[in-house]
Amino acid sequence: MHHIPLGLALNGLTPGLVTPLAVAGAVCAALLLIGKVPLGYNLRNLAVRWRTTLLTALAFTLVIGLMVVMLAFVNGMTQLTEQSGQPGNVIVLSDGVTDELVSNLGYSDSADVALQRGVLRDEKNRPLASREVYLVVNQPIATKAPVAIAAKSTAIDAASAAAERMRAAMEQVGSSGAGKRRFVQVRGLEDPLMAAKVHRMELFPGGRWVSDSGVRRLRLPGSDHDEVAFEAVLGEGVAGQMGKDRGQDQLHVGDLFDLGPRKWIVTGIMKSSGSTFASEIWAKAALVGPQFGKPNLFTSIVLRTADAAAAERLATAMKNYKKAALQAMTETEYFSKLNATNKQFLVAIIFVTVVMSVGGIFGVMNTMFAAIAQRTRDIGVLRLMGFARWQILSSFFIESMAIAVIGGLLGCALGSLTDGWTATSVVSGGQGGGKFVVLQLMVTTDTLAIGMLVALLMGGLGGLLPALSAVRLTPLETLR
Repeated sequence: MHHIPLGLALNGLTPGLVTPLAVAGAVCAALLLIGKVPLGYNLRNLAVRWRTTLLTALAFTLVIGLMVVMLAFVNGMTQLTEQSGQPGNVIVLSDGVTDELVSNLGYSDSADVALQRGVLRDEKNRPLASREVYLVVNQPIATKAPVAIAAKSTAIDAASAAAERMRAAMEQVGSSGAGKRRFVQVRGLEDPLMAAKVHRMELFPGGRWVSDSGVRRLRLPGSDHDEVAFEAVLGEGVAGQMGKDRGQDQLHVGDLFDLGPRKWIVTGIMKSSGSTFASEIWAKAALVGPQFGKPNLFTSIVLRTADAAAAERLATAMKNYKKAALQAMTETEYFSKLNATNKQFLVAIIFVTVVMSVGGIFGVMNTMFAAIAQRTRDIGVLRLMGFARWQILSSFFIESMAIAVIGGLLGCALGSLTDGWTATSVVSGGQGGGKFVVLQLMVTTDTLAIGMLVALLMGGLGGLLPALSAVRLTPLETLR
């Protein structure tokens, strides 16, 4: 499928992370500066106990790597919702709802919403307004691999190849895995071309928007009658998902698929990567509404204004709309409210990270207590050579922090490999409904900084008690 690689978003730290990182860096630098015990001594001890050191570092790697992946998932969801809303758009829903899936607007109730002051008009003096019905449909997942069609050289052979491709596609449509289904978002549009202008969506070359009728008649090989298929424009994400079911990179223009009791034909693929529209199928509202239980209804009306300030003014003015119980909000506000799912994921990530970090801290403690038990005589010799307690304490701290740094760096590197990977999830405003979306994991500078801070915190807490126990030993006790 068409893919826009994200790459690591190494574009500066959030100010709130600068101070903790600076403090952590200062502590590590201070340990190296004030510790009079030769650094080579610490490195030699880590190398001698390389198995224990490696296992402890791997524990750090797993904790930090998993945390980076989970944060990258949340970053992807946040990016998705932030990029979906146009600042100049206003979305109108029925009163009291925060999700268009559970909104219902009648034709008569919202007849003149598009005529409100501030709504822009196109070159034909039509209001830039899109009436839409948003639905979630349960779809069987096709699993049969596509039939390869050899290239033909003559016009007759080319026509034959096209017919064979159509027949193979229809065979794929008819085969689905037993019990395997997915939820698919369908957006029915009163005027697909107008909706494209309002949402600022474009098609990849070779595609076209749904026709006025919204259907196409097809004559398949071996059939004596025409088949009526709904026309559909797909977002990049859903095109890729449905294509992978058949062993393709994505569905292409002219491909067929099953949805509900109908066959559908792809007329275009939207340039929608990074937005919730990437997970949607666009079609004619007059067809999909009655087909899936919402006849003569819209779920939302999207209005285009000049800019974000104009959108705010229109949304405020719509509060005085008297003809029906409606509510209006800017599109950016609407999508920001779908971040309730993100908050739940963040709580889960914090809980999982705390639990795993506790295990990592005890792992460091165990490693350092074992090191102290093996080096009791070394501690006594260091004391007799004149090294102070705090110098020995800093020496053991350096070892635990070194393990933390190694494990943290490996964990961040491992987690960074997932940057740009795709995943599926649900974004919701917490009121029921929601959107099933295809997102890309996003590893940012902040994510890596948080990973290293957690690793250093684990190393510091894990090395504290062993280091304190080491400095309590007197030279006489260590040399017995």
